[in-house]
Amino acid sequence: MNLDKLTTEKRNEKTMHLDEMSMEEILVLMNYEDQTVPKSVEKEIPQIKKVADAIITAFQNEGRLIYLGAGTSGRLGILDAAECVPTFGTSPEKVVGLIAGGLSAMTVAVEGAEDSEELAKKDLKDLNLTDKDIVIGIAASGRTPYVVGGLKYANDVGALTASIACNRNAIISTYATIPIEVEVGPEILTGSTRLKSGTAQKLVLNMLSTVSMIGIGKIYKNLMVDVQPTNEKLVERSKRIIMQATDCSYDKASESFEKANRDVKLAIVMLLTNLGKEEAKERLKQAKGFVRKTL
Repeated sequence: MNLDKLTTEKRNEKTMHLDEMSMEEILVLMNYEDQTVPKSVEKEIPQIKKVADAIITAFQNEGRLIYLGAGTSGRLGILDAAECVPTFGTSPEKVVGLIAGGLSAMTVAVEGAEDSEELAKKDLKDLNLTDKDIVIGIAASGRTPYVVGGLKYANDVGALTASIACNRNAIISTYATIPIEVEVGPEILTGSTRLKSGTAQKLVLNMLSTVSMIGIGKIYKNLMVDVQPTNEKLVERSKRIIMQATDCSYDKASESFEKANRDVKLAIVMLLTNLGKEEAKERLKQAKGFVRKTL
């Protein structure tokens, strides 16, 4: 495998003497390098928008968003997928993260798993991938065989495909309908793509999941009205969201929260429309989950 042409594998001229620098010098340099990442992401916003639109289309067709990656890239995909459940009230099946080697690879590297195209094909078959879904392959190098194999199979099935790489002219880009290439330059620690590359991938994933959830009615104003109150903190946040959305008191928010069976969005619609629970629920259904459209 020839890595010479990959930006992610090049040595950073600023850190040739990294082992001789003071801790403060290293931290200042890391911070400086990290500040370049958002600017690199900014250049890809047109492509990121195209992918977000494709995700919304998949959701509207009852399809799923499936992230596919190995190592750090796979872990970031799984993290983003997992956070959609409490933040946006999606089912765990709606946004899925796959990592080469399975969930055990979240904490311990599974040797050779990322080198198998067939493994990705099997993982997607196990999910019963359909042409309604969208598969996003994530690989800092842009050439991970597991990701290549997954995108190939997704294309064969007729699913939408996208990719996120941190090198230009990435191999995975050739197998994605909509490629995203965020070139962040050499890492301060040569080849350690969990650093700037990982940060870039996380920023892009944040954008994709957040914008697509906004696009299917998961927010009202700038409030996450489909939040799931699964612990004490989130119960209190839910009540606060109801208060902020309707300008009501804490007691009124708490009362409506319980009347709506702890459904934040439903409680908000009930308060803003003065409708009963069933009527508000029907209004929300007609509005396809968009609070503004119920008003």
